Amino acid sequence: MRGRQTQTDTSAALVLQAQEPSPLNTIAPIVSSYNDKIRPLLDAIDKLRDLKVTEEGIQLPTIVVVGDQSSGKSSVLESLAGISLPRGQGICTRVPLIMKLQHHSNPEPHLSLEYGGKLEDTDEVNISEDIVNATNFIAGRGKEVSNTPLTLLVKKNGVPDLTMVDLPGITRVPAPGQPDNIYDQIKDIIMEYITPEESIILNVLSATVDFTTCESIRMSHSVDKHGERTLAVVTKADVLPDGLLEKVTSDDVNIGLGYVCVRNRIGDETNEEARAISDKLFQTHPLLSKIDKAIVGIPVLAQKLVQIQATSIARNLPEIVKKINDKLNACLSELNNMPKSLSTVAEAMTSFMQIIGVSKESLKKILVRGEFEEYKDQKRMHCTARLVEMLSEYSDQLDKYDHSETKCQNFLMEEISILEEAKGIKLPNFVPRNAFLVILQGKVNEIKDLPIEFVERVWTYIEDVVISVLMKHSECYYQLQLSTRRAGHNLMAKMKEKSIKWMNEIVEMEKITDYTCNPEYVSEWARLMAGQTAFLSGLYGADHPSKITVCVGEVEVEGLRKYSQELVSQAFDLNMRMIAYWKVVLRRLVDSMALHLQLSVTNLVNKEIEKEIINELMGPNYGCGSGIERMLGESPSVAVKREKLVKSIKKLKDSKEVVSKIMDGIIPYAN
Repeated sequence: MRGRQTQTDTSAALVLQAQEPSPLNTIAPIVSSYNDKIRPLLDAIDKLRDLKVTEEGIQLPTIVVVGDQSSGKSSVLESLAGISLPRGQGICTRVPLIMKLQHHSNPEPHLSLEYGGKLEDTDEVNISEDIVNATNFIAGRGKEVSNTPLTLLVKKNGVPDLTMVDLPGITRVPAPGQPDNIYDQIKDIIMEYITPEESIILNVLSATVDFTTCESIRMSHSVDKHGERTLAVVTKADVLPDGLLEKVTSDDVNIGLGYVCVRNRIGDETNEEARAISDKLFQTHPLLSKIDKAIVGIPVLAQKLVQIQATSIARNLPEIVKKINDKLNACLSELNNMPKSLSTVAEAMTSFMQIIGVSKESLKKILVRGEFEEYKDQKRMHCTARLVEMLSEYSDQLDKYDHSETKCQNFLMEEISILEEAKGIKLPNFVPRNAFLVILQGKVNEIKDLPIEFVERVWTYIEDVVISVLMKHSECYYQLQLSTRRAGHNLMAKMKEKSIKWMNEIVEMEKITDYTCNPEYVSEWARLMAGQTAFLSGLYGADHPSKITVCVGEVEVEGLRKYSQELVSQAFDLNMRMIAYWKVVLRRLVDSMALHLQLSVTNLVNKEIEKEIINELMGPNYGCGSGIERMLGESPSVAVKREKLVKSIKKLKDSKEVVSKIMDGIIPYAN
């Protein structure tokens, strides 16, 4: 009972001290209202932490306890909580330990542990062993660490109202049984907790070491360079008192919130005995007694932590409320923008028809009308422009397939050879039609693969566009996407096959028919024939040049002189007719393809796509339409997203309710 009475007196002393003028005078009114102000504030933050609001990216004011291994962290926390924590060689704390200290008037303490979805009561006698067992459950029985937290609730008469997170002690050299990267694992855990601006860093330093070499100082400086949110507690003051006063007054390591020097509990000392010894030590020791009493002892540390915690909560709570509201509104908006969850066949059918309608309109814009606002930054989806480019490339390919070098080297030789084989009993000076057709068929055969390749290429592009549009507008309905994709691929295969068949017919028609009503053919032939006289004069004249320039370029003529002028004249005529007519053929192959493509795309968008998708959904594979509701079931990713949003909204609404109850009381003090 003597021990409990001492703790009660200490708690009361904290309240009285908090009422006195303090450097943190902006928070003094809150601290003075110990029971009705600090506790509700801390309860609100603890409830937010229990709700896991940090998973929504909202950081909470948190006192984070860090320190190098064997710095005395456990002893400090034991003194604050009035309980025994696990001790021993190596890392005693292997998981983040969230310590919730709550003062209450009941003389009987209440302790509980929460981890792995379990809540277990414990007591002062068994708490150390139970923490070890809970840690083993979370991190295993070895010496590994885990970032999964363990929560310890201590309701006890006399303890300060505090919530702290104790983190594993920093060690650079792995002990036997520890992973080689133990330092990196611990560092990652510590950095996660101390990086948020809302975190208060309680840096536990041993008086026996040079503060400038402490790893915990280096880590805290990396996120809090000027120490504005770092408080240092110096342990083991009795072990090495020499120079301690200079260390805490010179502040070589930038501890913005100041220092508190304490003596650790040793051996079997009770917390009350340890506190009494500490008080006497700092009053009577020749060196330690020179340290300002405002920065020594566990009661002072408790008071500072309570004040800093209250200040941090008061400063951050309005922003936390704003972040909760902003995040809640964003989640509600995102959920509202998601497709309605369907429950009846009528709803499913309505949504299905809406998707088809929107998809058709989108395809009309980009494939038929050339409107691409919906895909402004995606040039691949500016379809009319891309189709025109593909037609131009197709036309260029056809033009380049004429081998001009061969023509110049073997000018008229093919025509002469064919004319000699086409001789018959008939009037002279007539160009035989069958000779013209033989040459025409040969030229068509040379380029016959190009139209088919173009058809395949253009329909592959259209298929890609159509599938992209269908997938975009049905992205929230996984089963519909599967059917739509299948219907799209099937339809594109049919359209491609139909176009290839049509193009093959066009090619065959060009082979067997030499006809055009285009007047440009006659005018072009006449223009080309105007050079015949000059060509023949040069060929059979006295100069006998080896090369003569004609419409196709400079041609070799040495081998032509052995043929009669009549035969060469006919060959020249046949060649010029073919040049003039071939331009018509190539233009016809391009123009007819363009017209066919435009008609096919229009039919695709206006008729075929809707019919194909409906047949796919309503066909025998899905019970003649009975599966429409099932086909509009949400995709796993959308279902997960909806579930996550619903959980987030509930969490944020609960969080909003928690903070709204105390905002009226906190805002005046925050200001």
